[in-house]
Amino acid sequence: MSSMPTPSPAYNQPPLHPYAAGSLASPKTPTSWSSGLCDCCLDISSCCLTCWCPCIIFGQIADIVDKGNTSCGVHGAIYIVISFLTGCCCLYSCFNRTKMRRQFGLPEVPTNDCCVHFCCESCALCQEYRELQHRGFDLSIGWQGNMDRMMSMNGAQVPPMAHGGMSR
Repeated sequence: MSSMPTPSPAYNQPPLHPYAAGSLASPKTPTSWSSGLCDCCLDISSCCLTCWCPCIIFGQIADIVDKGNTSCGVHGAIYIVISFLTGCCCLYSCFNRTKMRRQFGLPEVPTNDCCVHFCCESCALCQEYRELQHRGFDLSIGWQGNMDRMMSMNGAQVPPMAHGGMSR
């Protein structure tokens, strides 16, 4: 009797809330990717955008992974500049994949991050995009938009902005 390996989670599973219990796994307990590296056709729109304008997809991914510290546009612009100057934008994007894997406790498969991005840049970006979507992020609204959406879903109210003191 042979034991069958347990299948990895399907891409069509309901998304996890970005901060739901267990969705941010610790690096000691790696979870699996929600889709494979070559499953680009699971989301045709992001696949096409990645093939034609990878800087946009990379910027959206990096904005979420960087937790809004640097904007999507800045990440995308750096990606373009590195691409034009060296032709190796994978040098920048592989470090972002490593950061994302560590945040979510994902395994380094099928090989190390730099090799994945060097050999399959578009596939790697598509996989990272799908992973963040699966974890409940809407990449089109950025980090701050996702945090605002999370606050409104939790019923938390944001205090009103206080304007400057009265003036005559």
